[in-house]
Amino acid sequence: MANNQNNKHQLHRKNWTELKAESSWALFKIMSEFVDGYDKMGRIGPCISIFGSARLKPESKYYLMAAEVAKKLSDQGYGIITGGGPGIMEAANKGAQQGEGASVGLNIDLPHEQEPNKYIDRETMVNFDYFFVRKVMFVKYAQAFIMFPGGFGTMDEAFEVLTLIQTRKIKNVPIVLVGSEFWNGLMEWLRIVMLEEWLTIGAEDLSLIKIVDTADDAIRIINEFYAEKSMKPNF
Repeated sequence: MANNQNNKHQLHRKNWTELKAESSWALFKIMSEFVDGYDKMGRIGPCISIFGSARLKPESKYYLMAAEVAKKLSDQGYGIITGGGPGIMEAANKGAQQGEGASVGLNIDLPHEQEPNKYIDRETMVNFDYFFVRKVMFVKYAQAFIMFPGGFGTMDEAFEVLTLIQTRKIKNVPIVLVGSEFWNGLMEWLRIVMLEEWLTIGAEDLSLIKIVDTADDAIRIINEFYAEKSMKPNF
């Protein structure tokens, strides 16, 4: 009973009027993040969003491959968007700078990723407090999404984009997963459990995903897709 009374007291420490006032002020911060992001990102042109683990080290083959992919895409005129942190994000920003393309970092303050990596173009770096605003920037200007092995954040972005395409909230764009050794298990689960056993997705949904093992194959999929399609923001 004492615990219940204490919990009730905690719930009522702030009344709804105070909470409403705090929410109203937060709207201004959210709006400023959208304005800053739209202003900077809208100047860059077509981009590719690259995701992957912050924990992968420079000696990892996927770190090296992410840098290679980003450089080759930059050579073709694309800007490269990452989350601005270490690991795969650092590799992709490094490759973008090597290719002399726009190297964009959408940075957010996290306990284990305090500082943006050194390969981001400072004029295109955007800092966020809100994950949901940051995710809009990842999606709005990207002409394709490349996913390297990663954790919850990478999975979140992958399924976010798949959901947006599946529900036709954004146009169909390439979703490329790099590293069959990492992704094949997930794809098998999607096919066997979600598609065949539970019928919670359609076969056409799985066709949105392409798995590759080389930088050149990732780039080929994007180039083939845009051989007959124009580029524009997703919404």
